[in-house]
Amino acid sequence: MRAAWSADELTRIGRAEELEIAAVRRDGTLRRPVTVWVVRNGDDLYVRSVKGRDGAWFRGVQATHEGRTRAGGVEKDVTFVEASHDFDEEIDAAYRQKYRRYAGRILNSVLTPDARSATIKLMPRSTA
Repeated sequence: MRAAWSADELTRIGRAEELEIAAVRRDGTLRRPVTVWVVRNGDDLYVRSVKGRDGAWFRGVQATHEGRTRAGGVEKDVTFVEASHDFDEEIDAAYRQKYRRYAGRILNSVLTPDARSATIKLMPRSTA
C-alpha cells in the first residue's frame, strides 16, 4: 500500500514558496539540501530542475529515488518518481499561476523543454 499526502500536507507544501530537497546517497546518508520551487496539481506535488536532467540535484535523486523534503512546516521522507508527460501543460499552468510575480526569464526557467524533461513527482514514503 502506497502512502498518500494528507490534505493538510498538500495544502501546506502547495502554498510554500520553496521546498528543500535532499536526496539519499547510496550509503543511506542525505545529500546537502537544495532549494527548489514546488507546485501542486490535484493531489500530487511536483518539482523541476531548471538545468534539466544535467542538474546536480536531479542526478542525485536518480541514484536511489529516495530523499527528504521540507516545506510549509512539513518534513517528509519521499520517493522521487519521474512524472508522466501527460501532465506537462497542467504542471506548467501551476508554475505560471503560483510564481507569476517573478520576471519572465526567471519563471520561464521551469517551463523549458529541459526543465519539463526533469519533472519529478514527490510521493510520501510510508514509515511503517
